[in-house]
Amino acid sequence: MMTQPLLDTLRRLKLTGMHDALAHQLTQPDTYDLPFEDRLGMLLDREVLHRDNRRLDRLLKTAKLRVTACVEDIDYRHPRGLERGRMAPLTSGEWIGQSLNLCLTGPTGCGKTWLACALGNQACRQGYSVRYLRVPRLFEQLRIAQGDGSYARLMRRQLLWPVGDN
Repeated sequence: MMTQPLLDTLRRLKLTGMHDALAHQLTQPDTYDLPFEDRLGMLLDREVLHRDNRRLDRLLKTAKLRVTACVEDIDYRHPRGLERGRMAPLTSGEWIGQSLNLCLTGPTGCGKTWLACALGNQACRQGYSVRYLRVPRLFEQLRIAQGDGSYARLMRRQLLWPVGDN
């Protein structure tokens, strides 16, 4: 079997996940006993996973979330007034799909930034583009965009703008 040309072709076609999976399969003699369809399915699954992970990495990098947080770590026991029933629609991302806005307000230190980053992380995992901005930076970007004529383009971009006083 001429595997090196096949590996080179996979790399040239930018099928990195399949390339890595095939290289791994070649080191595992027990995979040789699997039917062709099973081995091909394993290669395709690995490629899909690789692309999904790359996309998530890109979305999270672009989001520029201030802290690493995820909705699974929300502590509902803390006396912040967060209720599971009210958070469920936010964590599901339905509000984003419906083009609704979310405004997080509260006193300093209550967890607005952490919660915004957790919701932003969840949105990225659901495939949405997110951009974390603090209010002063948002207002500065809006002012500059109005001055240089890029306001309409800025408003068309998909951004997650948490609002608060910190």
